[in-house]
Parts: sequence; structure tokens; C-alpha cells
Amino acid sequence: MRLSELAHLCPQFILEEKGDCEVRLPFMDSRKTMEAGLFFCISGARFDAHDFAGQAVKNGAAALVVERLLAIDVPQLVVKNVREAFGPMCAALYGNPSRRMRMIGITGTKGKTTSSYLMKAVLEAAGLKVGLIGTTGNMIGSTMLHGEMTTPEADALQGLLFRMAEEGVQAVVMEVSAHATAMHRVDGILYDVGCYTNLSQDHLDYFGTMERYFDAKKIFFTPEFIRRAVLNVDEETTARITDGIKVPYVRYGISNNAEIYARDIEISEEGVSFRLCVKGIGEKNVSLRMTGIFNVYNALTAAAAACELGIDLESVVRGLESVKAVPGRAEILDTHTPYKVLLDYSHSPEALENILTAVRDFTRGRVIAVFGCGGDRDHGKRPMMGEIGGRLADYCILTSDNPRNEDPYEILAAIEEGIRRTSGEYTVIEDRHAAIRSALKMAKAGDIVVLAGKGHETYQEIRGVKRPFDEKVVVRDLLAELQAEKTHA
Repeated sequence: MRLSELAHLCPQFILEEKGDCEVRLPFMDSRKTMEAGLFFCISGARFDAHDFAGQAVKNGAAALVVERLLAIDVPQLVVKNVREAFGPMCAALYGNPSRRMRMIGITGTKGKTTSSYLMKAVLEAAGLKVGLIGTTGNMIGSTMLHGEMTTPEADALQGLLFRMAEEGVQAVVMEVSAHATAMHRVDGILYDVGCYTNLSQDHLDYFGTMERYFDAKKIFFTPEFIRRAVLNVDEETTARITDGIKVPYVRYGISNNAEIYARDIEISEEGVSFRLCVKGIGEKNVSLRMTGIFNVYNALTAAAAACELGIDLESVVRGLESVKAVPGRAEILDTHTPYKVLLDYSHSPEALENILTAVRDFTRGRVIAVFGCGGDRDHGKRPMMGEIGGRLADYCILTSDNPRNEDPYEILAAIEEGIRRTSGEYTVIEDRHAAIRSALKMAKAGDIVVLAGKGHETYQEIRGVKRPFDEKVVVRDLLAELQAEKTHA
């Protein structure tokens, strides 16, 4: 595509054109080699990419998108805001691949990953080839692809969508984070259905206030992003989403009046069953192989979105019931022990409360919780999570999550502030490997050990370095070690 053609396709961003040439792929990292690439000079909080435009040209950039003309002898497009132009221009350069597929976007603090896996299974049960983009990685059918962000940057995202379209994907289910909408990563995509799960405290290190965090979610529910909406009616902030909404929507829930709802819910450690009711369509029994009331909501999210796409109820139920587990989401590990070990990504206060409440409902013994809080992130949730652990678990082991560049003991001290407000028993073991070992060693028949916070992650980030730490592997190795100790005792 020629630069002048791109300017013609995205006239709303263009202030000035200087020169013309053929450009191939977009990029925003000046360190990448990109022959005939188009480099976007994005101004961020820490760096201004205009300062690295020369390096980008040396690495193959044929032209630049800038906010001010640079003294570099290559064609340039001047725009008001490069960040805002990035998504639509990336989409145009790739030929707008999202238009060749049905697009489903899921946003909310919790439930995005599980809902997306359930939605993918439903669409596959209906006979579609499905792509998945989210926290645990990206998929084309059953093929797992590398992924680093919940919602990738626009250049990577549009490249991924192009690959999916070329490989015959008919529908894409993707998690849309608040960061993605705030940073314009999904600009240029029109979703057939946008889903809203819930809102609770998280990411305040970036957004500063819950109001700004909510606004980043609400902006997704506009005609610029979605054709129709699916909303959790039991979430108290949903009324603020529907206030003034300009797209058609349906509601799902359990407690309040909704078009799609669940009744006759029964929860056990093996899973949850309920009656799925869709007004005007019918009712079906569902038996999920995942437990917890929150998974009923996740199933309703997928069911409601599927119904909006015209998927038949039989395919919806068949898809929901086919999912055995989602990586790191209320995942019961195959330990062959008289107690259970459950892995969950709960790294926010409400998520931790949900998982501990869920296991509390069906455990025959004690709930032993192992958790911490991430470094360089929202400090306010640390005492909140400590209080939740102390209130809902029988015993807590406070440990490191991803301390990143913070002192792990300062993070643990903040969590302790909250747990001290309760009568809950706890200990502090900073080393996460040792903390898990302690939990497994103390667990008895009927207990449930909840490893919270890491979920699907296979690393631990300490002092800026990501070190291998896969809790499934850690648990397996520790159980073998403890068994060997018992044998030789």
C-alpha cells in the first residue's frame, strides 16, 4: 500500500502529508527490523518515539507517522495524535481483517478468560472455526500461539487477526482489557457483540480512580466499537453502562430480571448444574465441569453472546458442557492426594473472595490459602486481600506473587495490615516455593489448598527478571519430594 492511499483511507487523522512511497507493515518498536515498514512515533509516559525515528529508519522504516515533521529524509504523515491513529491505520494496512470474521469482545474485571474459553467452545460446537485472543495466550482452533498481553498492541493485534482470517477462522473471541480501550489498541475493530461481566478494584496503579477505570470499560459500549451488547444485570455498574447506551442490548443474570438467566443452581466440588433459560427461545439443563457461582455467570456471558449471534441452544449447551477446565481458573490439579489443590488467577480482592467463598461452600475440611500481591501495582488492594483471606480461609500463608521491582517484605507487610483485622490464622513465608511446600505438608484429607494469584503464569518476576515458576510443575515436584521423605522416614 502506498502512504498516500493509507492517508486517503484514514482522512480523519491526517493534518499534513510529506512525500509518498510504498509501505508494508506497521510497527512501533524502533529496535525491530521492518523492511519497508511504517513506523508510528507514539508519545508515551516514559518515552517519545519521535526521538527514535532515526533508528527505525536504519532498521528498515520507509516512512513515518508523526505529530510533528522530523528532519529525516523519508515520507511522513502528520497526525494530531499518533496513538489514536495507530489502531485504524494498522487495520487498514492489513486490509481490515476483522471484517472477514465475526468478532466477540469481552470486557470486565473478572471472568473474561473463562467466558472467552466457554464462548469459543460454544462457537466450535456450532461448527465454526474459532480464534481466541486473551490472557492465557492466543489460539487458532486447538493451536496455541504466543501471546504477551491480554489485548495486544494494535500492530500485533491486526497482524494476528490477518493470520486468523487467512487460516479460515470464522469467529474471534477476545478479551478486551480496560488498558486496551484507554490506549486505543482496539480502535478500528467493530465487534458484532460486546460483553460486560463486572467491575471491581484493580489496575488503579494505571487508572488512578475507579471512575477512570469504569470509563475505560464504558467507552467500549458505543457504536464505534460494537453492534450489540450483552450485560450482566446483577452487576451494580451495569445501570451506568445502559444509561444513554446507543446500541441494542440484552441482559443476563441470576438475581435480577433478565432475558437470559439461570435457575435451579446446584454447586458441588465437581462442578455446577443449572437450568439455562432464554426468553423467547427455550430452556435447557446445563452441567458445567467447573465449580463456583462465578462460573454460572461466565456460562451466562457465553450463552447470551451466542444467542445474540443466532447460535442454537443445543450448540450452546453442548459447548458449555465440553469445557473441563480453563488454565489457572479454579483449576483442580490432578494430585492423587486425599486433599485437593486448586489453582486460580485471583489477584484482585473480589476475585480472591469469589474463589474462597466457592471452595468454602463445598470443602469438608479446611481451606488453606496461599497468596500474595503483585509489586508495582495497585497498593490499595493489598490490605483488602489480607482481610478477605483472614475472613474466609481457615489458614493463610502469605507469600510473594510477582514482586517485580518492589521489596517483597513491604508488600507482605501491607497484606498483613488487613489480615490482622480478622481472627484468621496465618504465617508469612516469602519464598513462594517454600510457601507451597508448607501448605501441601500441612494439608489433610478433606482440605482444599488454594494457590491464588499466579494461575496460568509460568514465571515469577523478581527485580525485573522473569524466572521459571509453573505452579503445576512445582506442586508435582513437591508432592514427589514429600512422598520420598515419607518413604525414607
